[in-house]
Amino acid sequence: MDTSNCRNSLGFLLQILLLLSSICGLAIGSELSFVTCGSVIKLLNVKHNVRLHSHDVRYGSGSGQQSVTGVSAVEDSNSYWSIRGTSGASCTRGTPVKCGQTIRLTHVNTGRNLHSHYFASPLSSNQEVSAFGEEGEGDHLDEWTVQCGGSVWKREESVRFRHKSTDGLLSVTGEQYGRPIHGQMEVHAMSNPSQHSLWKVMEGVFMKPSESPAGGRDFAHTHTEF
Repeated sequence: MDTSNCRNSLGFLLQILLLLSSICGLAIGSELSFVTCGSVIKLLNVKHNVRLHSHDVRYGSGSGQQSVTGVSAVEDSNSYWSIRGTSGASCTRGTPVKCGQTIRLTHVNTGRNLHSHYFASPLSSNQEVSAFGEEGEGDHLDEWTVQCGGSVWKREESVRFRHKSTDGLLSVTGEQYGRPIHGQMEVHAMSNPSQHSLWKVMEGVFMKPSESPAGGRDFAHTHTEF
């Protein structure tokens, strides 16, 4: 079997499911009370009511990498992120993400990972957050630790994401861009926890726990049990 054709077919199936999720407000696997590895999700900043977003638009300053923003639109497919393990620790599809676990968030449409570093963000001069890598593979600066209150990341709770290498918390403080991404809010990292750094899972495709063997670290979702 041609594995590339198989991967493309499964990727197409995932896009159909995501489209249904966007149009109909579906949350496939929504009976789950916790967030699982391999799920494809949208994250809402609770304070500012914007979803974590990226697109193939690069910063004009700082790192020059792909920009990450917050958008108010609910249906935009550029707000989907895949929950993955790191290069040093796997995240088996369908298993609950634990509080304190380090993960990567891969932007589905561009294959780049949520990333941060000590460049200044364009509007607030906080720590820049970007999307980095190719086909789901970047570097150690793509790793984020989930901060939540119990043993696992629960769907209904607000959580924080702390950048493992710099200790910055993924945040939005309300600064808005002009052209070419008019009205989108800056996403950056800040050292101190606040209401600006709280996020909640919204729409998505949630992988159910399975007894079958997990696949490899393929961000294209070759395992299709929902």
